[in-house]
Amino acid sequence: MSVAPFPARRSATGADPRDRLIVALDVPDGASAMQLAARLGESVTFYKIGLGMLTTGGLAAAMELKDQGKKVFLDMKLFDIPATIEHAVRRLAAFDLDFLTVHGDPSVVQAAAAGAAGTGMKILAVTVLTSSDRGDLDAALIRAGELSELVAERAARAWEAGADGVIASAQEAAALRALPQSAGRLIVTPGIRPAGAAVDDQKRISTPGAAVGAGADHIVVGRPVWQADDPAAAARAIQAELP
Repeated sequence: MSVAPFPARRSATGADPRDRLIVALDVPDGASAMQLAARLGESVTFYKIGLGMLTTGGLAAAMELKDQGKKVFLDMKLFDIPATIEHAVRRLAAFDLDFLTVHGDPSVVQAAAAGAAGTGMKILAVTVLTSSDRGDLDAALIRAGELSELVAERAARAWEAGADGVIASAQEAAALRALPQSAGRLIVTPGIRPAGAAVDDQKRISTPGAAVGAGADHIVVGRPVWQADDPAAAARAIQAELP
């Protein structure tokens, strides 16, 4: 059964439509990240910093970007016992970050939400990584079932546990947006590739326009932007595809 695209919506993190595009700074270190951000200039308002840069100046880059008025998504995918999660999230919330990822287990989400309480930092729960397929879940001893159904179940439980949003592929975005628990919550989709771009290590991908049309609030794009000869032009081209 086909699913009709959702009508265009303003970004849930502000009125600027550029906020829909989150550029993943998957570069070696903080200095490289800031060089890339300088090249992107005003074309990009929102950046993601992940684990790969954490020990090479990533948090310092996040603070510098915030000082420049940018929004920052810290992609840590935290997973630990609830007390440790709550403590870690409370510490990270002090840096005025915008998004933080944790694994989608309800106990982890609940602890993260407690740690972020009273701050502006939104907790995003990871459902199933976009680099994973059913074979990967089988290898990890994750219970049998259609991957899309598992994503929907994890998303619903994460929202019920207090998540502000979820991370899921665009292939599941429409089904997640149809869940009653999604009202007022964010759907953020990585694994985005403009038409003709290399798939790289992603397995569940989508084009920018299709992802937002399916119900995503934000899309995360890395290599198609920072590997381009003109990263700013690449970012603007992606934004132009969004409904």
